[in-house]
Amino acid sequence: MTDVTVPERLSAGDRVAVVAPSGPVRAERLDVGIEHLKAWGLEVEVLPSVLAGHERLNYLAADDKARAEDLRNAWLDPSFAAVFCARGGYGVQRMLEYVDFDELAAVPKWFIGFSDITALHEPLNARGLVTIHGPMAAAVEQLGSELGRQRLHDLLFELESVKDLLAPAGARTVVGGVAEGPLRGGNLALLAASVGTPTYAPPTGIVVMEDVSEDAYRVDRLLTQLLRADWFAGVTGVVVGDFSGADDSGLVSAVVHDRLEPLGLPMVEGAAIGHEDLNLAVPLGLPVRLDATAGTLTRLS
Repeated sequence: MTDVTVPERLSAGDRVAVVAPSGPVRAERLDVGIEHLKAWGLEVEVLPSVLAGHERLNYLAADDKARAEDLRNAWLDPSFAAVFCARGGYGVQRMLEYVDFDELAAVPKWFIGFSDITALHEPLNARGLVTIHGPMAAAVEQLGSELGRQRLHDLLFELESVKDLLAPAGARTVVGGVAEGPLRGGNLALLAASVGTPTYAPPTGIVVMEDVSEDAYRVDRLLTQLLRADWFAGVTGVVVGDFSGADDSGLVSAVVHDRLEPLGLPMVEGAAIGHEDLNLAVPLGLPVRLDATAGTLTRLS
């Protein structure tokens, strides 16, 4: 197994950068989110491309190279202790060819984001770096949740204080049993979209999956693609998070059961991880123990 690198904990007074690897950012939402980060004693700097906009494609925060350059500059600047993504949306895949992941992984620091940001977590976790799947800088509703905000703070400032990564919301047993391994995964659509690309990194260990605005048949298609690609070959357990904004949440759950239960892997569902207001941050890449019977997910280091 790849050696695991956990970045240094944050402290009041640390400088952190905000980047926008994906979609456009609303300044007023970012301002509110930044105030939450400042309340932790952090000094926050927003990189130039975050609010730049794209000349032709209004679903991107800025030009691909500009977004990649800001990510690199923020990461390699030793004065920044962490890099927060402003939001997800769409766009990370367009800039992956401009990112040197070996270069970034060699300079460990906390990286925070989810959803479309899964495309950056995947290659970083594959290189042994622990990253944070959790609320982003402009995620006003999620940072406004006291429980979600406190979880993100605790992972960044005192990781050892977080015992059960699924608490306090809990999770429901689908397939009982116990599994161990590094925590990987993220957004289902992004995981499927990476198969066959240069940044594809088949997971080993426990995987977490979430998504938004994917109806049941689409979830079926995405899971079937991963199954046909043998994506689950090294997976030891599954944590199913929120599948928000679907046509029929019961049908989505039935699809997940139909596609994944036959694997026989310990599995839980209903974890508060994803696009709902309560989005419990989790440390991707960190060794964990899933007790699917008890509905707990605990750190091994």
